[in-house]
Amino acid sequence: MDKSPKHQAHVLVEALPYMQRFHGRTIVIKYGGNAMTEAHLQEQFAYDVTLMKQVGMNPVVVHGGGPQIGAMLERLGVETRFVDGMRVTDAATMEVVEMVLGGRVNKEIVQGINRAGGRAVGLTGKDGALLRARPLRNAVADLGMVGEVAAVNPEVIRWLDQGDFIPVVAPVGVGARGESYNINADLVAGALAATLKAEKLILMTNVAGVLDKEGTLQTRLEASAVAQMIADGQIYGGMLPKIQCCLDAVAAGVQAAHIIDGRVPHALLLEIFTDAGVGTLIASSH
Repeated sequence: MDKSPKHQAHVLVEALPYMQRFHGRTIVIKYGGNAMTEAHLQEQFAYDVTLMKQVGMNPVVVHGGGPQIGAMLERLGVETRFVDGMRVTDAATMEVVEMVLGGRVNKEIVQGINRAGGRAVGLTGKDGALLRARPLRNAVADLGMVGEVAAVNPEVIRWLDQGDFIPVVAPVGVGARGESYNINADLVAGALAATLKAEKLILMTNVAGVLDKEGTLQTRLEASAVAQMIADGQIYGGMLPKIQCCLDAVAAGVQAAHIIDGRVPHALLLEIFTDAGVGTLIASSH
């Protein structure tokens, strides 16, 4: 890495217009993948989010925790079953999901950001009725307490933003009778971004971004081009729900959605503050 004064000055100058453009804007970040499990990447993420807040942005972090949930269920001897990639969540499993996501994982992220000099506050969707949920229907099987977002009450997020706090949200929603629901973190991030009229939705993954049929990274795509890539079979499998989440967010008024490689050091800063970026930006077709 070039650490010469000239290069460092160039990096700062390149970042300035982005800092000015996104000052006061909301950036919703789905935090997951290796960036969430490898110690050096966890630390870098915490510093990246803290820096974003320090330069005037309003980052909102939404995290998953599938591997951590799986490990705890195994320790407790609770059997796990998946349908279409979703964990069937009975009452006993939901207790573990809520404990791991809203407790251990959430507080580790909060602690990391606070250590980096930020002021993070951990939430679940039950706090301030942030995430109203309903059961997610599946044609193949009853998924139990797996939910989808029915409504978002953003007041608690806005209040924290105004107080210079960084919200860290665990994807647990609350049903009409006060019951808990396990919701996919990508969907939660997309719903929050749409409701908050976010400037950006950023999904951190373990892939470089969207690749074409030749395997070339597409750094910028319009929504219409993405739809064509899906129709052509260039986007498939596990990438499809993430892409659909991005398309839904952009259609709802989010200015841009990004799929970035969280394995890249300081991926967030590189995507937001540099011309080249480290992933795929999806923009509205109009």
